[in-house]
Amino acid sequence: MRVLVVEDQVELANDIGEGLRDRGFGADVAYDGASGIEKALLYDYDVVVLDRDLPHVHGDAVCAALVGSDRTARILMLTAATMVDDRVHGLNLGADDYLTKPFAFEEFLARVQALARRAPSTPPVVRRGDLALDRARRNVSRAGHPISLTRKELGVLEELLAADGAVVSTEHLLERVWDEHADPFSRTVTVTIGRLRGKLGEPDIIETVVGSGYRIR
Repeated sequence: MRVLVVEDQVELANDIGEGLRDRGFGADVAYDGASGIEKALLYDYDVVVLDRDLPHVHGDAVCAALVGSDRTARILMLTAATMVDDRVHGLNLGADDYLTKPFAFEEFLARVQALARRAPSTPPVVRRGDLALDRARRNVSRAGHPISLTRKELGVLEELLAADGAVVSTEHLLERVWDEHADPFSRTVTVTIGRLRGKLGEPDIIETVVGSGYRIR
């Protein structure tokens, strides 16, 4: 799951991004509306966290640009405004949810996860054979037995299952599970896949397609 945070308060933006990464999300940060639009149209995000009160390019304009594009990211708007009219205006622009500052990070995280689960055609529980991933509860089981995964292992598995048997490239996994700063020449994905295989057990359901990537059998 990948999230873009567009927030001009640098410390707050970095804190949100770091908090998301600590919870296993791929998180990128933009500090102004123009770069927020650029990143949102360049990368495939599940959720865009958008401060409404951005200078220069206002958050409303960013929201309108994303809603008018072909991107399917859900938009969570942040604002210091507490007036109902302000929140209604943002929602009418196409934002999917609204959160006023200051906010508790756990509530923020719950809203981000809820929006990500509303992605088109994504069932709450994904199954492949005897393997099941509950996206809402972030739980994995095989043949009814729970499996404990790290956040990155869970993210990789989620992407492989979402592909429904299609090959998923290393580049795609880096982009979706990590973030724009991930080193494309590192062995991060290979190592994570190896650990994931070990935890999922036999028979091995992750197939390596040489030169292309990985897929669930």
